Amino acid sequence: QVQLVESGGELVQPGGSLRLSCAASGSIFSIYGMGWYRQAPGKQRELVATITSGGSTKYADSVKGRFTISRDNAKKTVDLQMNSLKPEDTAVYYCYANIYNGRHYGDYWGQGTQVTVSS
Repeated sequence: QVQLVESGGELVQPGGSLRLSCAASGSIFSIYGMGWYRQAPGKQRELVATITSGGSTKYADSVKGRFTISRDNAKKTVDLQMNSLKPEDTAVYYCYANIYNGRHYGDYWGQGTQVTVSS
């Protein structure tokens, strides 16, 4: 069984910074794409940033230049460094990973971590 566990969400003032972390564990043979999505109240879940196993990244236009995604393949972790946070970044942030467990591929999600940007 595969688990993704996020950490790092909290209340922060506008202009502040946060670092989210996500660790994958369980029956993992290989991890391919990893990323972060977010869902604000009353809105659909949206892509924030993704990163391939080779390190290629993709960002939502709304976070380009402010957020940085990174991963450690050996530790099976993916992080999201968030700078210059805005109130509109308030959401539940979800970690995502596409994982091969030796028998089949699957998309896995964490339980979510709350980020609130407010003064």
